[in-house]
Amino acid sequence: MAEARQPHKRVIYGIVVSKSGEKSAKIRVERRVMHPRYHKFVKRFKNYQIHDEKNELQVGDKVEAVECRPLSKTKSFRLKSFERAEVVA
Repeated sequence: MAEARQPHKRVIYGIVVSKSGEKSAKIRVERRVMHPRYHKFVKRFKNYQIHDEKNELQVGDKVEAVECRPLSKTKSFRLKSFERAEVVA
């Protein structure tokens, strides 16, 4: 009997920019693309809503999220792991 293979899940890396309610966070993902005319790398950003089941994220944390089934109208990513932001006092 053949094994059922899991579909490839997309993984994104970003930084938490806001906590938007219970078990949710907004992260900003940065990518670098080359400008078509000036041949210089420029930054492009996109925001994603992710599901934080334990409600443990804080603004500034580095996040790794994995794609999952749609959890709401805007959430299709679940928290995989995170790294605490350093607190500067």
